[in-house]
Amino acid sequence: MHGAWSDGSNWRHIIPLLHKEGYKVRSVQNPLTSLEDDIEKTNDLIDAQDGKVLLVGHSYGGAVISGAGNNDKVVGMVYIAAFAPDKGESLGSISAQKTEQPSGRASIYRDSKGFLWITYDEYRKSFCHDVNETDALVASLAQKPIHSQCFGSVMGDPAWRNKPTWYQVSSNDHMILPETQREMAERMNPEKIIYLEASHFSLASKPQEVAQLILEAAKSCE
Repeated sequence: MHGAWSDGSNWRHIIPLLHKEGYKVRSVQNPLTSLEDDIEKTNDLIDAQDGKVLLVGHSYGGAVISGAGNNDKVVGMVYIAAFAPDKGESLGSISAQKTEQPSGRASIYRDSKGFLWITYDEYRKSFCHDVNETDALVASLAQKPIHSQCFGSVMGDPAWRNKPTWYQVSSNDHMILPETQREMAERMNPEKIIYLEASHFSLASKPQEVAQLILEAAKSCE
């Protein structure tokens, strides 16, 4: 489950590692138009699968899997530097809890239709400062904007309240404060939390470590 300013192809370093271990992998292409739309799109893909499903969400994708995880086929969720809102919370309200704001927020701008973008020439330093220049350039120029209303949508009953979870915190994140990540992770009482010296784009800069956490979760849910 990709987040804002990215798409399903951002899992390209993770997918082959999971596929090699024999897991059936599918990457949702979220419209990023509203939290409700993205949960619906995710549920469509879940319903198309046979058997049990483990959801993995990065960034805003964590809010999506928190909602879509209520699907009966879902047996667990893995959060990768992700939002994990509780009932009644929104991404905006979570971020507003801190006086300090992550430095990457200064690179975000809103277009005339309400979609949010990251300034192209600041994308690498804000989103993925620990990946190579080519990967950062492609990610920047291919970024998918997110509608601002996604940050105001209020979460219903989050699936992490009653299903097993795993969480990866990015200690050098410029988009979601590492402290906020840790707090969200700890209140979920997850099966495991790992900390990586990584940017917000840990799924690209630390694919082996992220994949290992996902594999551990998948084996636990079998």
